[in-house]
Amino acid sequence: MSNDGGSPYGPNEPTSFTLRPPQPPGGNHPYAQQPAGPQPVDPQPGHPAPHAVPTQVAQQAPVAPQPPAQSSPAQSPAAPQDPGAGRLIAGRYRLLSKLGHGGMGTVWRAKDETVDREVAVKEPRIPDHLPERERATAFERMRREARAAARLDHPAVVSVHDVAVEDGQPWIVMEFVQGRSMGAALQEGTLGVREAARIGLEVLNALDAAHQAGVLHRDVKPDNVMLGRHDRVVLTDFGIAQIAGETNLTDTGSFIGSPEFISPERVLGQRPGPASDLWALGVVLYAATEGVSPFRRSNPPATLQAVLNATPAAPAAAQGPLADAINQLLAKDPSQRPNAAQVRQLLEAAANPPQPVPQPATQTVRAPGGRGDGGRSGIWVGRKTLLAVGAAVVAVAVAVVLVITDPFASSTSEADSWKERSPKGFGATLALPEHYQELPRSSSSSDEQRVNYADPSGAIVVELDVNRKADDKFDRIASTASAQASKDLEDIKSGSTSLINAVKDPAPDGEYTPNVPFQGEEKAAENLVTYANSRISLDPDKPAPRETRFFYYRSDEGDMYRVRIDYPGKGDFAERGREVAQSVLDKLEIGKE
Repeated sequence: MSNDGGSPYGPNEPTSFTLRPPQPPGGNHPYAQQPAGPQPVDPQPGHPAPHAVPTQVAQQAPVAPQPPAQSSPAQSPAAPQDPGAGRLIAGRYRLLSKLGHGGMGTVWRAKDETVDREVAVKEPRIPDHLPERERATAFERMRREARAAARLDHPAVVSVHDVAVEDGQPWIVMEFVQGRSMGAALQEGTLGVREAARIGLEVLNALDAAHQAGVLHRDVKPDNVMLGRHDRVVLTDFGIAQIAGETNLTDTGSFIGSPEFISPERVLGQRPGPASDLWALGVVLYAATEGVSPFRRSNPPATLQAVLNATPAAPAAAQGPLADAINQLLAKDPSQRPNAAQVRQLLEAAANPPQPVPQPATQTVRAPGGRGDGGRSGIWVGRKTLLAVGAAVVAVAVAVVLVITDPFASSTSEADSWKERSPKGFGATLALPEHYQELPRSSSSSDEQRVNYADPSGAIVVELDVNRKADDKFDRIASTASAQASKDLEDIKSGSTSLINAVKDPAPDGEYTPNVPFQGEEKAAENLVTYANSRISLDPDKPAPRETRFFYYRSDEGDMYRVRIDYPGKGDFAERGREVAQSVLDKLEIGKE
């Protein structure tokens, strides 16, 4: 049986269901699917259907008869109404219209009459025939959803306002996100690389915040990603979330979640971790850009078999860093998947690609004189020749300047050319050339313990990264610096990490040095990695050689420090980069603010 995504269930078994292009309004398309997550209703009549991923305000459906103060003059009295519309929950929340439904209940648009605002209310939907024990388990799961989301404070996580009890059942009251789900948007067509990366980055940040709070989502899929106004992205539906330290409510032998987004380790019954949610994000990004769901089959058993054994075709529409992120996230082994910080680096590069350098228009240069024509004739020079001549002139000018003011002329040991940097909260001090500049940090919480410095040319970069043991709820920090260095080097060589942006051919290589002396003890470790990077090369067919020196140290508190110095592997800056790397590590102090 092949492992290329084909089906073992016969030639008529579909390998995936394609996401369909936009359909005419009102058409009954045979492939139309009803998403499982919360969905707003169709746009109002007379308004054009949105394209790609615009935000869309849900249409207000009529409510049941009520006092005039609760009615809307814009509603048509002849329009159909949802059964249950107009019901008042907990004496406060008036149900207006259904937004969507899933396995755990129905989501309503409602009005909080106490504070006069619109909210989303999740109604529990439990079959009456279930035994009392199973009903109680389901209600407890819904209460956990509220607790899981309520403990998260992040703009990309839906806010939970209240848990209202009606007839002994918990109704979860959340913020009302005006828009539609990513699943609904994908019914109209795929997303561009930058838009998919932007949305994926917001979902990643929401997951990272959840994981740092000890919460696993366990049901990341397009229907649970809301696209709101002003480009807001919100991760919803923590109904099957798992909270660290709480009892697992999933019955033995049963699966909770959508089969095509369940990670291989969960299919095998292993304990999930943050990598399981990141796997689902990889599936979401694949479907968003490629137009196909990589593992969906015609029935759940076949889908789960594909998750375990099928290898999706390499992304075609998602090129560059986004394709790298997808490929790495879909590694079957969770230990081979990148962590949130590494995925963020790739998605940020895909969402904000470097702008091309404007090329000057073709110019001509007339050389005076020649053949006694009084200077009227001359030599016509094309753009390429002009650029070559200009480059030569600039090179000569730069050479003259370097002779006069060579920035490398002084020894790196001179105290007046180096400056100590002690970023607040890191507990470490770096000594760097005084002209090195700190690079801007993103607002992500995971970047609070990472700082980068670079020389003005950008050729040499120094990074200090700290993983705190107190924040390591899923035991991702290795027991020793040597173990962490060994694991990172294996991941770099196999291409399953984004610690470096390497091309696959030639594969990166490196040397591992355990038990390196540091501050009087042999508790540190180092990696020296050589690789090639096509993103910064002048010729994409000739990737630029690079070299990175990694230093690892695990403090007595269990915090893992990593210093990375990245510089050219060949050329004028290579020796300078090695010199800076050695000096940075020689002067490094940990445990000093």
